[in-house]
Amino acid sequence: MTVKRQLSMVLDLNKCIGCQTCTAACKLMWTNRNGREHMYWNNVETMPGKGYPKDYQQMGGGFDKDGALRLGRQPSQEDYGIPWEYNYEEALMTGTDPWLRPNVKPTWGANWDEDEGEGDYPNSYYFYLPRLCNHCANPACLAACSRNAIYKRQEDGIVLVDQERCRGYRYCVNACPYKKIYFNEQISKSEKCIFCYPRIEKGLPTACAQQCVGRIRWIGYRDDEAGPIHLLVEKYKVALPLHAEWGTQPNVFYVPPSSPPKIGPNGEELDESRIPLSYLESLFGPRVGEVLETLAEARQLKADGKESELMDTLIGFKHAEMFKLS
Repeated sequence: MTVKRQLSMVLDLNKCIGCQTCTAACKLMWTNRNGREHMYWNNVETMPGKGYPKDYQQMGGGFDKDGALRLGRQPSQEDYGIPWEYNYEEALMTGTDPWLRPNVKPTWGANWDEDEGEGDYPNSYYFYLPRLCNHCANPACLAACSRNAIYKRQEDGIVLVDQERCRGYRYCVNACPYKKIYFNEQISKSEKCIFCYPRIEKGLPTACAQQCVGRIRWIGYRDDEAGPIHLLVEKYKVALPLHAEWGTQPNVFYVPPSSPPKIGPNGEELDESRIPLSYLESLFGPRVGEVLETLAEARQLKADGKESELMDTLIGFKHAEMFKLS
């Protein structure tokens, strides 16, 4: 899709603490009612983990190497986890099951496997991965929609669903490999992250970025050479897309996480990262090792009292400077 400008986001996974403040901000603003109870336009997943919806990475979608559209499968209600509420009085006073819905016990939901990760002590590991719609340059959802209800805004590249045209065929849900389009059964239409465009139009960052206590998110335009997106994605090349092999050309990028070394049987440090490089490469591609080396060099410069434009940017001293929306 050719657009005049493309708005993008970078997230530094070395700073995410998994507090879910971004999730709560998005949920409260956009998806806490009217058939959206199961929707998490923004969520923070523990990796390695199954993600949300469950095992979305195995559901298919996107494009093959020849550019042909691939339709994956649609997540079931069980993959999302049927929303529930707690009966706090019953749970606290009688010790009975705290589920408000009778005879139904949840088996899955957002963050069900939070903080589990993989590996055995003392070499267990996990990290947090916030996810939202990638507002892709080549959106599979758009390509799959037979109603032309999905479009990219020319002024900023945000991908939206025209609710007047949508008829709820759900091809978009099948086609999105990230499963970030949701079907609202109450209104029989598809809905998704809108990148908080009403805020963007007022010069404000998205709710998830504004509320992030770890200052892990930068927002700006890809063509703004003075902005943080260009610096992190193009100049220093430390921000990578998630599953670029799916062919959608995401516009949300991640600074991959570093990790401490493994601990040997006698408590000694081993020359091996606790998070396997191969696992990070399966998510962010073959350049992860190069990126981690660049980050290590920048950290060492700061530790030595020297200047590092890259590290100063990643620290995010001034919150407002992380968002360049004009």
